[in-house]
Amino acid sequence: MFDVGAGTARVVGALRDRIPGARINHGQGVAVEVGEKQAAIDIGIVAEYGVALHELAVAIRHNVIVAVERMTGLEVTEVNITVFDVVLPDEAADAAAEQKPRVQ
Repeated sequence: MFDVGAGTARVVGALRDRIPGARINHGQGVAVEVGEKQAAIDIGIVAEYGVALHELAVAIRHNVIVAVERMTGLEVTEVNITVFDVVLPDEAADAAAEQKPRVQ
């Protein structure tokens, strides 16, 4: 798993990962503004090298709109996607090896 966000958020996330017993913030990288009838969503991602970013953003945007509108009945007015980083294949393999299981 990779930390997302601007510089400060990523530093705090990296520090949190080194503290025993610290909890992962699964909402990191997602912000939602909700009104009475509409919602606007901002999503931050870390993409793998070689992935077509435009196609990835289009797919994420479509899936988020469909899921949120189906679950909440709200109209999604916008989904903004920010790519905070691109991970090289070696970094992705290292991160997968270091990832701890979420359940035991």
